[in-house]
Amino acid sequence: MTLRPEDVAKLCDSLNRNDSLFCKDTGTGRNMKIRSVTALPVNIPFRAPYRFSYGSIASLTKTVIELETEDGVIGLGECADGDRANEVIAAGEKLVGLDVRDLAAAEARLVPAMRYTPWGNVTAARRVFGGIEMAMWDARGKTEGVPVHLLLGGAVRSEIPLTEYFGYRFPGFDPGESSPADVARYCATMIERHGSAVFEGKVGTVSLAEEVQMVREVRAAIGDRPLQLDANGGWTVPTAREALSRLAPFDISWFEEPVETYEEMADLRLHFPMNFSAHSIDLPKAVALRCPDAIVTNINEHGGIRRTVDFIRACEAMGVGFRFHSGETGIASAAYLHLSAALDHVRGASQTLFHWYADDVIDGGPFALANGVTQVPTGPGLGVTLDRKALQRCHSRRCAR
Repeated sequence: MTLRPEDVAKLCDSLNRNDSLFCKDTGTGRNMKIRSVTALPVNIPFRAPYRFSYGSIASLTKTVIELETEDGVIGLGECADGDRANEVIAAGEKLVGLDVRDLAAAEARLVPAMRYTPWGNVTAARRVFGGIEMAMWDARGKTEGVPVHLLLGGAVRSEIPLTEYFGYRFPGFDPGESSPADVARYCATMIERHGSAVFEGKVGTVSLAEEVQMVREVRAAIGDRPLQLDANGGWTVPTAREALSRLAPFDISWFEEPVETYEEMADLRLHFPMNFSAHSIDLPKAVALRCPDAIVTNINEHGGIRRTVDFIRACEAMGVGFRFHSGETGIASAAYLHLSAALDHVRGASQTLFHWYADDVIDGGPFALANGVTQVPTGPGLGVTLDRKALQRCHSRRCAR
């Protein structure tokens, strides 16, 4: 890929502006040095197990992180990829005595400065650090008495648009949906109860004919509201060509991973002028192929809030969209709401499963989603607090599995 000089200049200017976001000090004079880092695995069940191209999923396992400063302030963080408690605790021991604002030093202690090393797992280290780094931001915001989005330069929006998910679900706490008519009724109910504004549904799970019928009935149920689909890379290129040709008449605004690779999506682009998005992260390739149109990831994958901001700024400079994907507890969800509030480039509706959660670890349970938006938290730090009973309940559920 060859970048034009003006592209490089734009990217450098963007990242230079971004550097200033992490240097603010409100002069509290309080001790922000890390005293300890603890972690606990938790399990969040879905109200009904949902089906997708890899099978079905009934719950999410995450790691909740608590970082305590020498002043007794507790910062919350989260690892998104299962039980990382032992790794988080071991990594946290290396940060004792470090100021929570010194993100670069913390990263240098925990994440190898290379893409690959035979002496460790760089991806795992980056994810573990990302959860701890989130807690560092929360502790700093609580100490300074300001929300994270203010530490990032201030909010450009206070209402964060999010999608309403639909798809086939097995019976659980809810009866689930097992036919196109069931799914369409569910979508109509979400409009009636919550004013849902943007719908995103799982495909690649049953026969194509049945899914075309499902999308047809969902479109009739939701009217002209935006409709997005996600196949989780479950189709081959020939199958995807047939599927997209049959689904295109229903005005699909975004299609996530109809096929697995960027190259395959670029091939589809020759035949279908749809917007494509992907979870895999390769910004230079996305620029070179002009596909996908947006990258959809979480904060852990980039190694924390600071690195996620860097990545979003780079996407902005290179003309690639960015959104957050679903599947976190209220802690990491709060973090991506703050970034969505602070960064103009996070446009459109990010993903959420809030209405599918049967539990959460934060006070008040899952975030409320009304009329297609969630309010960015306004309290200090991430703006959420742990529900201790819920935390233990979710931890006990994880240990009982």
